[in-house]
Amino acid sequence: MPMDRAEMLIAWHDHLALSLRRSAHTVRAYHQTAVRLLNALPPGQDWASLAHLDAARLRQHLAERRADGLVNTSAARELSALKAFLAFARAQAGLPDTVAPRLRGPRVKKGLPRPISPDDAVALAELVSEEAEPWIAARDRAVLLLLYGAGLRIAEALSLPASVLPLGERLTITGKGGRQRVIALLPLVREAVADYAAQVPWPLARGEPLFRGAKGGPLSPGMVQRAMARARMALGLPATATPHALRHSFATHLLGAGADLRSLQELLGHASLSSTQIYTRVDAATLLDAYRNAHPRERDA
Repeated sequence: MPMDRAEMLIAWHDHLALSLRRSAHTVRAYHQTAVRLLNALPPGQDWASLAHLDAARLRQHLAERRADGLVNTSAARELSALKAFLAFARAQAGLPDTVAPRLRGPRVKKGLPRPISPDDAVALAELVSEEAEPWIAARDRAVLLLLYGAGLRIAEALSLPASVLPLGERLTITGKGGRQRVIALLPLVREAVADYAAQVPWPLARGEPLFRGAKGGPLSPGMVQRAMARARMALGLPATATPHALRHSFATHLLGAGADLRSLQELLGHASLSSTQIYTRVDAATLLDAYRNAHPRERDA
């Protein structure tokens, strides 16, 4: 019996958000992928009809998306979301995964994260404290030092509740998929957060967000990104010096200092070790750059 399309989309949304506990960004992207697929199909679909979509029909849908200007990286993400939605459809219809159509995504060249040197990371955090109202400058400095000094994702830093105050030597973070990890906090990071907390003009009640916007609401990632962009330009750093690059730098510098991959995986909150292994390539690339810059023959070539 055909289901109402809205019901199917609600079931898919709830599966992503509640069962899998995906991030809000992933839920939104995967939900929109399902909307586009259902819009491209005749009305009256149910889980079984979706589960039996053949590879030819799916390739046609992806080709239409490519015609809209989808680049390889976006097409690969679209295919991944489609596969997840159809796997959900098969589960809802009670069908085995053996009926899944065989689809190969476009080749995507994997770029390496671009780390920032320790001096530049600290300089970025210090420079933002010179370009804004004192409490806002203290806030932005505290956020950037949390990203670099503790390896937090920007969403993790901005979702911290005021109840974490006063910060101790360790902090429990809930990251992607609801996974928790305990991180050590450097004195510099703790001092920066305490300095911000002493200046913020809004009450930091236990149930409220720690980091506030200019009007007292939760601080948005865009405000941090803009503050870092201004500091980046002032220091002459490349466009790759983003807030997320600070997390990459945290990982790369720890690995270069002798941290093992398993420990790094735990500190970063990665579900899979394969996500952490990319930093072995980053560290090797960093060493090669240093060699090329320092070796006389390489420098004069």
